[in-house]
Amino acid sequence: METKKNITLKDWSEKDKPRERLLSQGAKQLTDAELLAILMRTGVPGKNVVEAAKELLASADNSLVTLSLFDYSRLRTFKGMAAAKAATLMAALEIGWRLHGETNTRRETLITNSDDLFKYIHPMIVNIDHEEFWAVYMNNRNKVLGCQRISAGGQTETNVDPRMLFRGALEAKATTVAVAHNHPSGTLKPSSNDRALTTRLSEAGNILGIKLTEHIIVAVGPGGRADYYSFHDNGML
Repeated sequence: METKKNITLKDWSEKDKPRERLLSQGAKQLTDAELLAILMRTGVPGKNVVEAAKELLASADNSLVTLSLFDYSRLRTFKGMAAAKAATLMAALEIGWRLHGETNTRRETLITNSDDLFKYIHPMIVNIDHEEFWAVYMNNRNKVLGCQRISAGGQTETNVDPRMLFRGALEAKATTVAVAHNHPSGTLKPSSNDRALTTRLSEAGNILGIKLTEHIIVAVGPGGRADYYSFHDNGML
């Protein structure tokens, strides 16, 4: 009985090979699946590497963001996903998150609503197994002046020192501040401690003349997609 071999990039014509197209046309000309195929290198029995990459991407709702949230054990459930292949994908996607975060801190970024804050901050806190609390400092034009991790804790809570938060705001010469923390449990529902902390920070900011404009909770739901809860949008700020 003939055994189907893994179909690799070498089996493609030169003009169709993703790696060769990347070198001749540039990475921006490749689809997400083709870029993943270069990282994966080999397909699986019955599927060439691009088809295997498309199938993997489809399992993540065709979203690289969602795929980046897959942990090692979940990646290994896919047929043909050896340890080295899974590690390569995880490393490449993590580099993408870090590049996104570094780009955000270097360009002029404006945060005018909860969605802006979510897009800015969630690369820092979305894919970790413990709670972290971050502050983003802004001027009166909503331009980001800097961000700071205020605390890191366990899986269910982290202690926040308002003095540290507002010390950073004063040093950055900020007039407004927005804060965010993650819930590793996946729930977006704010706890009573979350609500009390928001009130305490808002009151402390008012005394100092530094307005707390937003507090969001970031979590990854059962489907692997990151989402957030906004205290401002829900009338709590």
